[in-house]
Amino acid sequence: MNSSDTARDAVPPSAQGPRILYRLAKASDAADQAEVFHHAVLQGAAAHYDRAEREAWAAALPREACAWAARHALYTTLVATCDGRCVGFAELDMSAARIVTLYVWPSLARRGIGTTLLVHAERLFLEHGHGLIRMEASLVLVGSLLKRGWRDLGEEWVERGGERLRRHRLEKRLVAVET
Repeated sequence: MNSSDTARDAVPPSAQGPRILYRLAKASDAADQAEVFHHAVLQGAAAHYDRAEREAWAAALPREACAWAARHALYTTLVATCDGRCVGFAELDMSAARIVTLYVWPSLARRGIGTTLLVHAERLFLEHGHGLIRMEASLVLVGSLLKRGWRDLGEEWVERGGERLRRHRLEKRLVAVET
């Protein structure tokens, strides 16, 4: 044990911030996923999209748990949990080498949860033989993804509930790290 381990262990866990665990989604996570999505869009995207755009975006997917549980059959879903509750998630289309969604509860944004979900996603894609992955990223994410080595393939517009939303098509080359 070094001195930094001693200092960290002397701080009570609650003072270190919430303990976040990462795993594959379970059906019991679906209701939380619906809430994470809803709040991430309506609150977390407020600096990048106007209210009408955010409301249309949020309405694009149901707020019912059964709809999100059904998506588990379509996508490999990774979740970040805190005290047993889903606070972030990423949906992966493994056959298309594409990250479909990435959302984090707004009050926990910018704390590395999304980044860690992406690290786990990249590892899974590599394990499935993919060397290049793609994502359509909202204006909320595009800047931080570009800093993490993603390449911008250009802007596009998507329609949600009669509103046009701007996003970017991105890709990233994956490199296996030898241990």
